[in-house]
Amino acid sequence: MADWYDKTEKMLEKIQVVTTEINSKLKSGTFQNPEDVIYNNQEFMNLMDISKRTAQDWRDKKIIGFFQIGNKIYYRLSDVQKLLNDNYNPKK
Repeated sequence: MADWYDKTEKMLEKIQVVTTEINSKLKSGTFQNPEDVIYNNQEFMNLMDISKRTAQDWRDKKIIGFFQIGNKIYYRLSDVQKLLNDNYNPKK
């Protein structure tokens, strides 16, 4: 159970970092459209704190949208946001 809490805490910390970056960009006027922000596979795995196998599983199950160019995998920020929104459970 503690492992689940640790992973959840890490995920929330990463979401906070991304949120802070977005807020900073909004304030400075350098915000980019989420459709234009692209993460490579390694950046996506680091952001979501998941393994390569989990990322592959999510692609196979169509949980996350992606591009594949040759052997390289890329994700749109808007698809990451959609994944998070679709799996959001509000506090009751």
